Amino acid sequence: MTIVFQVSDNVKEKMKEFYYDKKRSKTPPYAVFQAKDADTIITLYESGKVMFQGISADVDANLWVDMEKHLNNRVIDLSEKEKKEEKKEYFYMSTIGSDEVGTGDFFGPIVVTAAYVSKENISFLEELGVKDSKKLTDEKIKKIIPKLIDKIPYVTFTLSNPDYNHYQEKGYNMNQIKAILHNKVLYAMKNKNYTYDKIVVDQFENPKKYYEHIASSLEKVNNITFTTKAENKCASVAAASCICRYIFLMKMDELSQKVGMELPKGANEIVDQVGKEIVKKFGEEKLNEIAKMNFKNVIKIKEDLN
Repeated sequence: MTIVFQVSDNVKEKMKEFYYDKKRSKTPPYAVFQAKDADTIITLYESGKVMFQGISADVDANLWVDMEKHLNNRVIDLSEKEKKEEKKEYFYMSTIGSDEVGTGDFFGPIVVTAAYVSKENISFLEELGVKDSKKLTDEKIKKIIPKLIDKIPYVTFTLSNPDYNHYQEKGYNMNQIKAILHNKVLYAMKNKNYTYDKIVVDQFENPKKYYEHIASSLEKVNNITFTTKAENKCASVAAASCICRYIFLMKMDELSQKVGMELPKGANEIVDQVGKEIVKKFGEEKLNEIAKMNFKNVIKIKEDLN
């Protein structure tokens, strides 16, 4: 997947700072830098254009789309760009699909869900308006998902922030954690013995690497169909995506009530400001309970308080 768009000068400076320690030694012609972050190659050009290439290009690109909106009140619509990258493919069949939410958010847990959608129930999802959760507002998610979970079988797992931080301390990276959790919910869903044609996962990792990540698991799901933008191609992945988002929003509301302030989504400057307020009120140890401690936001929060 390749996504390209123009960034403003102030965002350009923040990108140079953000990717400073991930820069490649060689820089392409007319580029300010080229960096690698997990599975994504990021190239910022002198013209202000930035190119994201890789399986998770959309995730990385959306970080800076949000930054443009926050700093410059500028809306960048990636939908048309994304459509050019999508394969003309739709799984019009009974499937088990999985997706996750929360991996790009400093505050809140990671939620992974596997859902089963029979061929007969695809029209029900379409009528309900279920699609990629990133394309639905929080209000829409809260309205339609209770109807969805009453009819669609699913299995979900929520990885708390302390447990996520424990994984990180043991040396697991984000894709390893995601693979382990996807395998966990897919295995549980598969064992419910529904009749399905395919198991589909929204591809976030090279399939070979995915299977390496789960090699030590005693209970594994194989024969997975990996595809990018699976939420737009597979009803069960779309359902899983929306259920994840719904549960994530509920968990964020719970955490917000515990600290007495609304926890913002994402990993931007607003997040840093709220993080500083939480540290002032509760101390640094509180972040381990509600945030992902390997995010760069932690460094920024601590620097500004010292």
